[in-house]
Amino acid sequence: MSIEQRSKRRVIALVAILPLFLLVSLFALISGGVSISHNDIWLAINGDGDPINQTIIMDIRLPRILIGFLVGACLAVAGSLLQGVMRNPLADPGIIGVTAGGGLVATITMLALPQFSYLLPLTAFIGAFITSMLIYTLAWDKGASPLKIILAGVAINALIGAGQNGLMVIYSDRVQSVIPWLSGGLNGRSWYHLEFMAPYAVVGLVLSLFAIKPANILQLGDDSAKLLGQKVELQRFSLISLAAFLAGAAVSVAGLIGFVGLVVPHAVRLLIGEDYRYLLPLSACGGAILVVFADTIARSWFDPIELPVGILLAALGAPFFLYLLKKRRLT
Repeated sequence: MSIEQRSKRRVIALVAILPLFLLVSLFALISGGVSISHNDIWLAINGDGDPINQTIIMDIRLPRILIGFLVGACLAVAGSLLQGVMRNPLADPGIIGVTAGGGLVATITMLALPQFSYLLPLTAFIGAFITSMLIYTLAWDKGASPLKIILAGVAINALIGAGQNGLMVIYSDRVQSVIPWLSGGLNGRSWYHLEFMAPYAVVGLVLSLFAIKPANILQLGDDSAKLLGQKVELQRFSLISLAAFLAGAAVSVAGLIGFVGLVVPHAVRLLIGEDYRYLLPLSACGGAILVVFADTIARSWFDPIELPVGILLAALGAPFFLYLLKKRRLT
């Protein structure tokens, strides 16, 4: 791809983002078990019209849309950072076990220590961070081997899955409240949940703007980065911590939603290139749009059943992951 083509694609992508946000938001507000017209949506937002429509729009759908935007943005940015730091296009918070690590500690909090549930974002971050550092350490051999990252992630995921199953057996009397969360979804999310996770998500997304320069430098390779006077290991540690924090913020409210951090950054990278000045913000926007769009489909197309969005995204993301495995060399 020539520089001119890449620049043109970046301009098109930046111009298209706002209309896509508006279209997806409108689609999410209209669609559902109760279909609401454009005019009724406008009346509900202004505090007029049918009280039932106003309740559906303002208390159910709108907070769910905003949470979906934040969750998608956090997962996509976390994925793009991990792919850059680990120099692996298959790195994703869900696939390599980072999300599962956060989910395990969050599950322990919900089942064994429910009195500390207000600390869910913090506990999920701790679990995600420990898992990411463990995977990176296991994959390190004079550099982060892409193949070892995948293998270590598979092994860690299996270990965490065993831990999750053990918890479900031990706390079988409480497990019903956790099962929907493990599937990954936004069902029942409200303004309370938005207030709960928004500070963590906003802080993480703002901090990710400061990660653009070190992420670009790390793509040059460790030797080149060191020649430029960069503290490579410190920067790598910081970016992994930030990715874990973002994944933890998303997990604390939405549960185990996977593949957003894999599909979105990779698609954006193919479209506009590797420059994190464009890759990071466009990945955040793409992740936000994808989660809200998929959640709207999951809750409206399978009526009267509301399918957890995590299941739908896994069904879409798994073939994409297999395609990448087939196309790319991991060694």
